[in-house]
Amino acid sequence: MARLSIGRALQWWAEKDGGRPALSCEQRSITRREFVQECNGLSRAFQALGVKQGDFVVVSLPNSIELIEAAVAATQLGAVVMPISSRLPPAERDPVIELVKPALIVGLPAGSCGLTPTLPQGYCRPKEFSSDPLPEVIAHPWFATTSGGSTGRPKVIVNNQAGLFDPEVPEANLAIERSSLIPGPLYHGAPFHTALRALMAGNHVIVMPRFDAETCIRLIDQYRVDYVPVVPTMMNRMWRLGPEVLGRHDLSSLRILVSLGAACPAWLKECWIELLGPAHVHEFYTCTEQLGMTWISGTEWLEHRGSVGRPINGSQVRIFGAGGEELPAGEIGDIYLMPAGGPGTSYRYIGAESKRREDGWETCGDLGWLDAEGYLYIADRRTDLIVSGGSNVYPAEVEAAIDQHPAVRASAVIGLPDDDLGHRVHAIVEAEQPFDVDDLRRWLAGRLAASKIPRSFEFVSEAIRNESGKVRRAALRQARLRIG
Repeated sequence: MARLSIGRALQWWAEKDGGRPALSCEQRSITRREFVQECNGLSRAFQALGVKQGDFVVVSLPNSIELIEAAVAATQLGAVVMPISSRLPPAERDPVIELVKPALIVGLPAGSCGLTPTLPQGYCRPKEFSSDPLPEVIAHPWFATTSGGSTGRPKVIVNNQAGLFDPEVPEANLAIERSSLIPGPLYHGAPFHTALRALMAGNHVIVMPRFDAETCIRLIDQYRVDYVPVVPTMMNRMWRLGPEVLGRHDLSSLRILVSLGAACPAWLKECWIELLGPAHVHEFYTCTEQLGMTWISGTEWLEHRGSVGRPINGSQVRIFGAGGEELPAGEIGDIYLMPAGGPGTSYRYIGAESKRREDGWETCGDLGWLDAEGYLYIADRRTDLIVSGGSNVYPAEVEAAIDQHPAVRASAVIGLPDDDLGHRVHAIVEAEQPFDVDDLRRWLAGRLAASKIPRSFEFVSEAIRNESGKVRRAALRQARLRIG
């Protein structure tokens, strides 16, 4: 079948079997027919407010069916949808909105963004707006996301892809007419893209309003979930429920559990491979700019332990040294990517400039290496690398070892100034309550070289990582430098 616009693809599935469930979130479920009708009516309501092809529509809603309806409604008019966190304070939110100058903001009360039209959370479209199909308009581009990056200055990353899908050819290893679970925040690219791609493949998409480890396991069992994208933090929290809780739920429907967002620690990957089987535990590596992508199954991973896979979909990966030279297999350097369409084809920035090399290769800022067979391994972010006493310490490696300790919920490792070492390795440990530091040091001594074991530890009770599993080590470092 030829590729269809988002609205047309959803209509195709509704015409095939309109009574099948399309979306569920908490206690609410809607069928394909109801979903399409609501999106059509919303599109006309947006159109009456002035939204047209090429405009930006900002969606500031919590994870919900309402968020996905608003996003689809915008794309049906050819607009670019940009989800943002509904919890952003105005000081962070308003500069982002100013960058794109949207035609409409969904999820904010009237007057909250000057003269820009807004629709509040819980908006109900007037019934005079027809729910009949609209004339087909292709959104190109159709999606954008925002990032503060390491600088703290907002930028918008516009995905250059057209909103076109073949309903009979699922993307990203999804399957036709199955159930997919979305536990992550929809204002992030991977959960949002997975949800939309799953809908295009006729899936029943189950959205979690917020991640909870036991609820996630229960939903996999309840809905016979086929596919779920997770970050390592989610995997860790589900695994720590223990065999008694995990054993109460049937996970046999799960064809693919795919890890993303950060390199999955080897010990955690092994735990899930043992639980589900290697064919069902996958991982991919990319960045918001979609410069390229690697993918690896658990079966491959067992032969290339620690890898995030080889390039897929025509993308390419190379490793470059500090002097700009390409490095051979096994040497750590900056990871550079090239999309299948060539330089600059996957995205464009608003509010920032790309750091593309003259030959077109571009980096997401990560360090890593390739093995002789072309499998990629992630070391860490270059900005997070700690040089302590002349030794390179990669925080992700140390955090993976700390997080294995049964009393630890999560950790973040940073470098703090040290008169002797240049920088000392400092660990911030999230735990229910402080425990014996010497016990933790003994635990790490069997897992890390002495130079990598933190010289100092700090126990905290508040969450270190955000709901998408990411940690801003630079912000944690700056906070401790101010205190010091």
